[in-house]
Amino acid sequence: MLGGLDILVNNAGGVRAGRLESTTEDEIRAMVEVDLVAPILLTQAALPHLRASGDGLIVNVASGIALIGAPFYATYAGVKGGLARFSEALRRELKGEGIHVLTLYPGATDTPMMQSSKAGPELGFTREPAEAVAEALIEGIGADAFEVIRGGEIRAKMIATNRDNPAAIDERFLIIKPALEEAVRGHSAL
Repeated sequence: MLGGLDILVNNAGGVRAGRLESTTEDEIRAMVEVDLVAPILLTQAALPHLRASGDGLIVNVASGIALIGAPFYATYAGVKGGLARFSEALRRELKGEGIHVLTLYPGATDTPMMQSSKAGPELGFTREPAEAVAEALIEGIGADAFEVIRGGEIRAKMIATNRDNPAAIDERFLIIKPALEEAVRGHSAL
């Protein structure tokens, strides 16, 4: 026995891209269960152990799509957005109780989950090595950050534009929508 639980990382995820009306109920339910319900229930079960450690940490891995909803990812954006708000609310609930909560918002990360996506740099999507995301997370943990958002200055500008002028982001997606739909048609990792 190693003597307790200090860190919980909710990193499981599943995705099925495509038009909402083409997504099956089973695919929708799988995303909701894996990406939202499972982290909530696992966190609930882990809380007594994290509290006992006196210096616990919960990391919830959301997604950049939780910050800027992308077409053909409606359910995935919804559940990852839900995880992000769960994380924020839990952080506030646990404030002062010896458990820190951090939310990670990675962009497209070069993992097996992304193998079936064909969206690339020509559509504004680049994949980051998993090691870079992990290093940024470790830096965020060391700094007691509330969130770590990947994607650099470009992502920061898109987030600001999405907040201040969402119609501009709508127009950007409208331009690439046919190519994006084709590129993500087979993106599934459930």
